[in-house]
Parts: sequence; structure tokens; C-alpha cells
Amino acid sequence: MSTPAAAAAGTALGQPWSSGATRTPDGALSVAGLDLRALAAEHGTPAYVLDEADFRSRARGYREAFEHAFAAIGTGVDVYYAGKAFLSVAVARWAHEEGLRVDTATGGELAVALRAGIPGADIGLHGNSKSDAEIDRALEAGVGRIIIDSLGEVERIAAAVRSRGGEPAPVMVRVTTGVHAGGHEYISTAREDQKFGLSMAAAHDGAASPALTALRLVLDHPELRLLGIHSHIGSQILDPSGFEVAAHKVMGLRAELAAQTGVLVPEVDLGGGFGIAYLPQDVPLDPVRVAKDLASAVQGACGEHGTPLPRISIEPGRAIVGASTLTLYTVGTVKDVTVGDGPEPFTRRYVSVDGGMSDNLRPALYGAQYHAELASRMGDEAPVLARVVGKHCESGDIVVHEVRLPGDVRTGDLLAVPATGAYGRSMASNYNHVPRPPVIAVRDGAARVIVRRETEADLLALDLG
Repeated sequence: MSTPAAAAAGTALGQPWSSGATRTPDGALSVAGLDLRALAAEHGTPAYVLDEADFRSRARGYREAFEHAFAAIGTGVDVYYAGKAFLSVAVARWAHEEGLRVDTATGGELAVALRAGIPGADIGLHGNSKSDAEIDRALEAGVGRIIIDSLGEVERIAAAVRSRGGEPAPVMVRVTTGVHAGGHEYISTAREDQKFGLSMAAAHDGAASPALTALRLVLDHPELRLLGIHSHIGSQILDPSGFEVAAHKVMGLRAELAAQTGVLVPEVDLGGGFGIAYLPQDVPLDPVRVAKDLASAVQGACGEHGTPLPRISIEPGRAIVGASTLTLYTVGTVKDVTVGDGPEPFTRRYVSVDGGMSDNLRPALYGAQYHAELASRMGDEAPVLARVVGKHCESGDIVVHEVRLPGDVRTGDLLAVPATGAYGRSMASNYNHVPRPPVIAVRDGAARVIVRRETEADLLALDLG
């Protein structure tokens, strides 16, 4: 375990930084008591710096908030860490140690959770296009639930169970509620015209909806055990009202299935997508508030339909890991560009760093907004309008679209971009044959590499000539 020089006590940075991020008296940034200058000197840049105590606190905060809210109305809740946001062996262990289960979306994520020692019963498997191998691996591991995403999957999973023998597989059916929520359209996952789930809307010919058809089909297969209904309405959601509308719709579907078949499913998953702060002015969702609002919505919907309360599950991923991590870069070139040829042209400073879209694809993919600050010093000149860009051969390789940085920002400075824990490393690539950065966990004045930096040797090892 490495131990770079501990930073002197400083001033907490607040949103959108992790709780352990401070600015020291000499102007540098530190996380969990570690000076980022020392961290960069030892581990290089770019690097993801993950505040372990902050991660654990957010995981524990969501679990406790939801447990208290749903206990107050007389039912239980399971909180799943959504591994797609970022998953490693260490992170999976931390989540489980804080009382969370782990949700996976591919065979690779399932392999990581199993390597971390997570019991199969505490793992869920999602995916809109599961392979036969992924289904078999999930059954072999004894996962606690497989989320069915299409009608065809019902028979495929049932056939896999028949070929293996043993107990029925626990499954949920993912439905699309028609509730639109989240930031960009690419992360709004409950609208009808997209790839996830089964629609709750009735067919044009008056036949049952695909969602209800799938639920009944599961009940017709003795190889399957229907746990319940799953919904997910989007991502980076800052208005909790969408969850409440979706909860009413799902509870209505649950009651309709019970009226038709006599089967009242025991569990409902209301998904995740709880929003975080990416910019200093952003206000993240409060887990206590959203838990109470959701509990009230579930209680009200069940009261309307005259059905007992189900057990609830949720899947906060971004909300736990997003703000827990920053990406640390070294500034390369700095250039001023005159923008506009009208009566009021202005100058934008382009600050290039040693990473970019290969370590954070979200700005290029759907215009995600981020913040940035100098990490090695305060700067001596007044702020100027800047755009932080990467080193890749794309004009859209933008890390931060617009931010004010000190006018004397220069080559060799360290630059920190907060709130990159969700989907940064998960979506990272080797574009331009750039090795992916390491993930360095920091806690109580010590640093530990939990995912090592890729090397050119790693890249060449895959190229068989």
C-alpha cells in the first residue's frame, strides 16, 4: 500500500466533489488526506481517484434511508449497487460490506461480482440480449434473480433450467411504464420506442400488453419462479415525481396480474437513476426524501388497489460512486481561440489534457456537463473562459465544455474533474491506442491501486499480428 505525503488540513470543496476532497492552505487539492500532487508523482496521470470512505458513506446512506422509509410503512427493501456505473472487485466488496446486493448487466460484470466473493443469492443479472452462456453462468452461480427483458427469454431461461435440472430459477419481468425521466434521451429507459423491457400498453388489437403476457408466460413455466416486476425509468433523475408515477403504474400491473391469475408477486423493483451533482450549482437527489416519497407512493398505490405491500428493491449506482471519484489529469498544450466573426467575438482558452474521451466518453456521447479546477495550485491570475479537451483525434473530444480557469493555467499543471466515478472507467476505451488509466482508492491518508493502469504491453498482447 502506497502512502503519498498526507496533505495539511484544508477547506472542504462541497458539490460536486467527494466529501473527502479539500483545498489545502497552499492551494493544492487533496482527497482523504492525500495531496494530489504526491499522488500524481507516484502513480502518474490520468488517473481515477476514488474516495473509499465517501463511497461507503453514500452506500450506507441509501440503504439506511430506504430501510427506514419502508419499515415505516410495514415492508422491507433491498438495495442493489448497479455495477454498470463502475464495478471492480474492491468496489463490489465495499458495496456488499455496507449491506448492498450487486446488480450486474453482463457476464463480465457477473464474473467480477463472483470474484469479489459476493454470494450468488445477492446478485442480480440484467441484460436485454443475454447470451446462453450468460444465462448458464447465472444459473450455475445461483443468482438471486434474473431480470427477463423479452418474451423470447422466458423459454430460453426455462430451457436452460430444464437442461441443468434443479430448482426453478428466480426471475423478474422488466416492464416499460411509459414514464419519461432523466437527462439525455439515450438514458431515458422507460419510453416505448427503445430496446429495454416489455410495454405495459395494451396491444392495438385489444390483446393483453406484452408486460402482462410475459408475466403470465412465466407462470406457465414450472422451471421459473416469478419474484416480481421490475421497472427502470431513466438515469440522472433529479425530479423524484417520475418514480412516484411509475410506482403507481407498476402496482396497478401487479394488481391486474393477481386479479387474472390469483398470483400476487412478492417483490417490485423500482430501479434507480438517482441524479447527482456534476456542477457546483447542481442539487443532487436526497436519499431520505426520495425514499420517503417512494414509500408513500407505494403505500398509496397498494391502498387504491387493495393489495398487500410488496417487498421493494432499488438500484442506485451512479448516486453512490459518481461523486466519490475524480479524474486527475496533467495539462499539455494551452491555446487561445477567437470565437465568432461578428461585432462581439470572444476568446476561448483551450486547455488540453493527457486523457479525454477514452477515459470519459459521456461529454462526447451525449453532451454531459462537468466541472474542473486546478489541483496543483490556486493560480495567480483572474479566471478566463476555458474548454478542457482531450488528446484524441476528434474535435468532439471534450472533457469540460465550459469552465472558468485561472488565466495563468499552463503546461504541467494538474487538473481535477470531479464526479467521474459513474461511467468513466466503465465506458473507457483504447481509442488511439491509449492505455486506460488506473483506479486508485484513497482512505485515511493511504492510497491503493485497485485497478492498475494498462500498458502498451497490454495493448500489444492482444494483437496477434
